[in-house]
Amino acid sequence: MATVLLLLVAALVAGCQQATGRADTAGSSVTAGPTPSPGYGLVFLGPGDCGSRGRDFREVPCTSEKAVARVIARHEGPREAGPSCPRATDFVLHVSESRPSADENGDGDVGQGYACMRNLEPPHPGDPGGGGGPHTVVGDCVHSEGKGRVKETACDGSGARAPEFEVRSAVAERAQCPSSTDLYVQLGGERPVGCARRL
Repeated sequence: MATVLLLLVAALVAGCQQATGRADTAGSSVTAGPTPSPGYGLVFLGPGDCGSRGRDFREVPCTSEKAVARVIARHEGPREAGPSCPRATDFVLHVSESRPSADENGDGDVGQGYACMRNLEPPHPGDPGGGGGPHTVVGDCVHSEGKGRVKETACDGSGARAPEFEVRSAVAERAQCPSSTDLYVQLGGERPVGCARRL
């Protein structure tokens, strides 16, 4: 009986040490287990850590064949209130911990922050012209979404929509854009106005 009890305790401890996450269908959020896996650091998806990608997002060693992206920055709290991800970010994961007892709205998740991810290999949607990432930067292309809105798309035409404009420069205010500017794009940062030309 004591042997069975000891094996059960060992199985429970081993199960608690596996840090896994689950991505939503858009691949933009993960739920961390309460304890990180041994060897991955004290924070699930901390700076420099790597993860797999797909329906189940897991933290894996960066040397693993399953590793596809690296955390280039990790911030606590909601993304809207926190620091921006670096310009080289390909995608952002919203990380939460499953602790229903501390849940504020009944969905079982407690906000834990966000991880700014960079793919280990191309493509890099966050690079200028790449068609994605959390920032629109000089060199990116956009297409019209109607009603004064634009959305980033790959400049090489490989995206779902063909590019219509390319952001050629960034300035502090519209008056500083060249007279040849066809479209003003909101970029954020110290030079928040993108001066775009029709392609």
